[in-house]
Amino acid sequence: MFSREKIEYKSNDQIRAMRKAGLVVADIHTALKEGARVGMTTKDLDDIAAGVLADHGAKSNFLGYYGYPGNICVSVNEEIVHGIPGDRVIGPEDIVSCDCGAVVDGWHGDACVTLVMPEASEEVRELSRRTETAMWTGIAALATAKRIGEVGAAIEAYVDTLDNPPGIVEEYVGHGIGSAMHQPPDVVNYRPANLGAKIKPGLVVCVEPMLTVGSPANTTLADDWTVVTIDGSPACHWEHEVAVHKRGIWVLTAPDGGAAGLAPFGVTPVPLD
Repeated sequence: MFSREKIEYKSNDQIRAMRKAGLVVADIHTALKEGARVGMTTKDLDDIAAGVLADHGAKSNFLGYYGYPGNICVSVNEEIVHGIPGDRVIGPEDIVSCDCGAVVDGWHGDACVTLVMPEASEEVRELSRRTETAMWTGIAALATAKRIGEVGAAIEAYVDTLDNPPGIVEEYVGHGIGSAMHQPPDVVNYRPANLGAKIKPGLVVCVEPMLTVGSPANTTLADDWTVVTIDGSPACHWEHEVAVHKRGIWVLTAPDGGAAGLAPFGVTPVPLD
């Protein structure tokens, strides 16, 4: 799973520049949480994101990426990742993962938030809580890890503690990010045989577990993008972009730098500004 390509380590100033893109993504998440309503289409959510990008003078790093037609990815219920915004109507019981990105001055931001609709089942709500906790577990591990595979090991260890544990989607993983949206190293969401690259200051990665209520077995639809669970069970996706520097870690796509999410783990993020 681990790429042998060279990792792009960032200077502190470059990390600060990436923070600008990360905060645009955070603003998209806020707008989606405030604006999403039952009866909207997934295209309506894409339009909300487009408006935030325009307000900031930023560009979507998803739009046109290998021909992808949306500003964001919107994945509903059985859709795990890469759902194309369109005419699918959001229902009162749905779970909706919105993977969002922005480019500012050539630097990329990327993070996913999951929206749970008002009449969603407790099972679905719990799936979102568990996936978000898995993400923060992986980010917390990054604060002390020596190698990148320790992030996935921490995520799988957390999932193993749960009653009726969710399925971990293994085919889609986190990644390095910087002057391009997807860079080495891979950041897997499970315990790997090879712990991979050493963690050094200047590393910026996206930690993004995807969990399912049922089997994590998946397939890609005929649109060549949308990945769905084969058994039709609900899926969930949470993601943040995290920088490692000499004094600690900093969650670039969280307005508070990750303070609230990391507090339960005894980790305090350290901003550069």
